[in-house]
Amino acid sequence: MKRAVAIAPEETFYVVSDLPPSRTQKRLALAVVLFTSVIALVVMGPLSGVRLRPVAAFLPMYLMAMFVIDSLTAVLLFAQFAISRSPAMHVLASGYVFTAITVIPYSLTFPGVFAPESVIGDLQSTAWLFDLWHVGFPMFVIGYALLKDKAPTEQTRRLTVPAAIVLSLVSTAAVVFAAVVLCILVEGHSPIIILDTRHFSPLFPYFVGVPVVTASLCALAVLWIRQRSMLDLWLMVVLFLFVIEMPISYFPDPGRFSLGWYTARVIGFLNSGILLTVLLYEITTLYARLLHAIRAQHREREARLFTGDAVAASIAHEVKQPLTGMMTSADAALRFLNRATPDLNETKEALKQVIAAGQRASAVIGSIRNIFKNEARHRTSLDLNELIRDTLALVRENLTKHRVIIETDLNDHLSKVTGDRIQLQQVLVNLISNAIDSMAGVDGSRVLTVRSGRRDDGDVGASIADTGIGISPEDMERIFNPLYTTKLDGMGMGLSICRSIIESHDGRLWAAPNAPRGAVFYFSFRPISL
Repeated sequence: MKRAVAIAPEETFYVVSDLPPSRTQKRLALAVVLFTSVIALVVMGPLSGVRLRPVAAFLPMYLMAMFVIDSLTAVLLFAQFAISRSPAMHVLASGYVFTAITVIPYSLTFPGVFAPESVIGDLQSTAWLFDLWHVGFPMFVIGYALLKDKAPTEQTRRLTVPAAIVLSLVSTAAVVFAAVVLCILVEGHSPIIILDTRHFSPLFPYFVGVPVVTASLCALAVLWIRQRSMLDLWLMVVLFLFVIEMPISYFPDPGRFSLGWYTARVIGFLNSGILLTVLLYEITTLYARLLHAIRAQHREREARLFTGDAVAASIAHEVKQPLTGMMTSADAALRFLNRATPDLNETKEALKQVIAAGQRASAVIGSIRNIFKNEARHRTSLDLNELIRDTLALVRENLTKHRVIIETDLNDHLSKVTGDRIQLQQVLVNLISNAIDSMAGVDGSRVLTVRSGRRDDGDVGASIADTGIGISPEDMERIFNPLYTTKLDGMGMGLSICRSIIESHDGRLWAAPNAPRGAVFYFSFRPISL
C-alpha cells in the first residue's frame, strides 16, 4: 500500500529534518541493522564462552566519548532548530542534551571511572541512572515524532535561539538533577539489581532490560508510523540498537566486563555516533549543493549578460531599420511640404510610414523586455519519461529530416521530480538539437539514444547519446562556458544556459565520450520522496 505524502515546498529540502532518505541511505541503514544483529547473535552464541579481562581505561574513554558525541549532536540539531524553528527539532535536540547530561552522574556513580568506588550514590544508583538514560531518550523521540507536523507557534517564534538553548539546558539539567537525588534517596529501599562491581542480579533483565526495550520499541513504532525523512530513518536505527544492547549485556554472562558487556558498549558508541555522522555528512552535502546553486546563479547571470550582448546587437540591427525608414519618410515629408505647392497627400503618406516604423521599433523593444522579465518560476511534479516523449515528438520532424534513428530506454518505475516543465523541455530540445548537428556531417548510421533511470546515489536522471563527431577531451568541460562553441555558426550560449537551468533545479549536467563514437550528455535530479 502506497503512502500518500504531500509534496513539501522546495525550500524544505534544504533542512536536514525534511530531507527524504535516498535508496542508498535505506540500504546502509538496513546493513547497519543486519550487521549489529549478526554480531549480537554471534556474541550470545558461538562466542558465549569467551572471557575477557577488565580494562580500567575503557569506561572513562567510553563515557567521555558518549558525552562529547551527544553534545555535538545536540549542537547540530539546535542549529537545525534555528533554521526551521520547529518544536519537534527543539525536543529532539533537548533529548540529546538529556543523554549528554545524564552521562555525568552515571559516570560518578559507576565504580572505577573516577574512583575505585562510586563517587556519589551506590551500585543500585548506577542501574537506575542507566534506566533514566536509555528510557528517557526514547520519550524525547516520541515527543519529536508527535510534534513533527506542528507549525512553530507565535511563542516559539518570539523565543530567540539562545533563549531556547538555555531553556533546554536548564530544564533538562533540573530534571536529571532531581532524578539523581531521587535515585540516591531511595537506594536503600531499591531492589538489588547489581550484586557487586562485576555481577548483575537475576532482577537486572526485569528492572533494566524490560523498561529500556519497551520504551525503545514504543518510540520505534511511533516513528515508523510517522516517518518520512532521512532523520526519521536514522533515529529508527538508533532505537533498534538500543534494543540490541540489552540482551547481550546480560545473556549469556550476566556481568560487567564480559564479551557481551564490552560488545554492548561498542554498539552503544556506534549508536551514539550514527546520527552525528549522518548530520555532518548531510550538512556537508547541503553546503556543496548550496555552493553549486551559487555557482549556477553566477553562470546564469553571466549567461544573461552575454545573451544581453547578443540581444543588444540584434536590437541595433532591428531598430536601425525602422529608424532609418522614419528618417527617410520624415525627410520626404519635409520635401513635400517645402514645394511651392505643398503635396499634402504625399506628406500624409510619408507621415503614416513614420508612424508605422515607430510602431515596429516599439514592438522590437517590447519583445526584448519580455526576455528579461523576472517572473517567479512555476515548478510542479513532473514525470521525466513523459517529458522526454513529448520533447521527442516536438523534434521528430527535424530527426526525420536528418535521417536519425531514435532509440529509447526509459525506466517505467522512475520517481517523479520537481521542476519547471518549459525550462527542462528547453534543455532536452537543446541537447537533442546539438546531437542532430553533431551527426549531420557523419557518414553511416545516425543513432540518437535516450535513456532514463535511477543513479546509484538515488537521483533520477536521463542521458542523450549520439553517434556524431564527438567532443575532444580538452573541450569536454569548456563547452559549458558562456560564448565557447565548437560550431562554426554557434553562439556558445546553449549548453551554458542548459547547465544553469539544471543546476537551478539542484541537479547536475555533464558530458562524456560515447562508444564507439559521439558524445553522451547526462543530467540528474533529486526525486520526490513517496
